[in-house]
Amino acid sequence: MPKIIILPNEEHCPEGAILEAKAGETILDVALRNGIEIEHACEKSCACTTCHVVVREGFDSLNESDELEDDMLDKAWGLEPESRLSCQARVADDDLVVDIPRYTVNLASEAH
Repeated sequence: MPKIIILPNEEHCPEGAILEAKAGETILDVALRNGIEIEHACEKSCACTTCHVVVREGFDSLNESDELEDDMLDKAWGLEPESRLSCQARVADDDLVVDIPRYTVNLASEAH
């Protein structure tokens, strides 16, 4: 069973965490199930960047991002080559090391 290692993050997971994942689950669903509250303002519909994460290890094992996700990621704060929207990135068989950025851009709430 693959694992997701969440790097320590002052706001979301101060101690870091090692989470059990099932192949096919999204990084966001695994985090939420384990009490790590990654913001997801658009309710996982790939319409914002609040669930942006950086996959430090295991990036190539994830499903490929589609054009919609790539377009949204272009708006993410702190974009890196290994950035993904955690609501779209599906775990495969490899372990992942994930960094949750400190800041997000909440386009959903800024539109109101």
